[in-house]
Amino acid sequence: MNLGDILLEKKTITSEQLDEANRQCTSVDRLDHVLVRLGYCSETAVLQALGELYQFDVVDLARADAPVDVELLKDMPAKLVHRSKLIPLDKINGSLRVATPDPFQIYAFDELRMMCGLEIKPVLAKESEINEIIKKYFGVGGDTVSQLVDEDDDVQVVSDIRESAGDLSEMADDASVIKLVNEILLEAINERASDVHIEPYENDLSIRYRVDGVLRNTNVPPQIRQLQAAIISRIKILSNLNIAERRVPQDGSFKIAVHGREIDLRISIIPMIHGEGVVMRILDKQSILLSLPDLGFDEDMLKIFEKVISQPHGILLVTGPTGSGKTTTLYAALRGIVTEAIKVLTVEDPVEYHLEGINQVNVNMKAGLTFARGMRSFLRHDPDVIMVGEIRDIETAETAVQASLTGHLVFSTLHTNDAATAMTRMLDMGVEPFLVSSSVEAVLAQRLIRTLCVHCKEPYEPDRLDIPEDFDPQDATIYRPSGCRECRNTGYSGRKGIFELMVMDDDIRELVLQRVSANKVRNLAVEHGMILLRDDGWSKVRQGITTINEIVRATKG
Repeated sequence: MNLGDILLEKKTITSEQLDEANRQCTSVDRLDHVLVRLGYCSETAVLQALGELYQFDVVDLARADAPVDVELLKDMPAKLVHRSKLIPLDKINGSLRVATPDPFQIYAFDELRMMCGLEIKPVLAKESEINEIIKKYFGVGGDTVSQLVDEDDDVQVVSDIRESAGDLSEMADDASVIKLVNEILLEAINERASDVHIEPYENDLSIRYRVDGVLRNTNVPPQIRQLQAAIISRIKILSNLNIAERRVPQDGSFKIAVHGREIDLRISIIPMIHGEGVVMRILDKQSILLSLPDLGFDEDMLKIFEKVISQPHGILLVTGPTGSGKTTTLYAALRGIVTEAIKVLTVEDPVEYHLEGINQVNVNMKAGLTFARGMRSFLRHDPDVIMVGEIRDIETAETAVQASLTGHLVFSTLHTNDAATAMTRMLDMGVEPFLVSSSVEAVLAQRLIRTLCVHCKEPYEPDRLDIPEDFDPQDATIYRPSGCRECRNTGYSGRKGIFELMVMDDDIRELVLQRVSANKVRNLAVEHGMILLRDDGWSKVRQGITTINEIVRATKG
């Protein structure tokens, strides 16, 4: 009996699928690999069949019953770990239990037997789980770094600032350095990171990923400090920057293709005392293609918001600090209303995502193309909807007001902490009160909060002292993060928005005309039904979407 017979007997695959897989088999692409690659059966099903065929146990490395002998793992030759994917689990009665994704690695088993003087007992495990363990203990790109350091004992001279630009360029184009940078980027994308931070210190090179708005340290090999200049030079080459210039900041960009989709990266490099620091912003088009219901709106608030963006004219302002998802909300709003019958023009600094059916323009300060000038030109292009990246000054604000008063719907952002303060911010810029009150239709304030991992969140009874005074649980079940492999042991997965939508009515417009304080505008809006940011957050806590701590972190009490 062979592997195909066992899978047929278990009805895991059909005879037609087996015939097709056999046709695609080669000397380097075995049947078990082909079956998984074609999607005919899972990696787990193949491992179980192989275990049954060769009398090997199958273990789940994510479970506590499969411990890893860390000391022995670190003492093992790097090539056995990285290339043969051998992970020592434990020693039992003079034999070493070793996890492997491949039961046919006879030479690797013999090499390990000679090295440790123990009988080797292989067990089967998923290659993806073995790779996670290797990343955990050896760091991202550990195999590539070890190869570079082993191949060139003098590699550390690359970090010397006296190294010529030619030498750096040579090193940056080395296949191993290219592979290392690719591994860093691929890991960031797999982790759903929005930014990659590469930070040099005196004796270390730190790589951190920002995931769900929170920076997270990434385990990297300690030898990576020796490759600092080569890594940064490779990033500069990709971004069309000057690799010899290390005295002034540089900005650039490039694109990569990952998992069949195109991803833009914006690069910022600044000189620091121990070398150059790099921040790479990852702009994944799929992450921005959200519909309005995906953002986290309460059902009633969503209906009101959809009514606002369907109006023929007026201004919609979205407010919040940097990184609060304002642009994502505006893009979702545009996608919700754009049709063949509507012309939409945007002016942004810069255009981060390209949207089908929408005309987008980049601000160019050097050429004199500002937000205000772009908007004035837009009016001659007969648009129905105009989106301005940000209202920063009186010129842009007045142009937006004039556009709205001449029959256009205008979307834009402001940097204010809440909805009511947007009114006083416009007045402080110098816009006349009657223009603000007659043009602004609604203001949406928002924040982003992390959502609990649905696989591991757990209910608990919070201590009364830990519950903020303004939060009423209302007999709801409160959850807290736990941590599992699905969420990388953080307890959180993904983000949603919390919102505060102030729709202008006659009474609020009257207060704006009187130039009253933001507090009075806010109090009246609440009387008229506006839900505050924090209250929307507490609603999501009661729904089990997020935690008390997340709302406290994202909003002020």
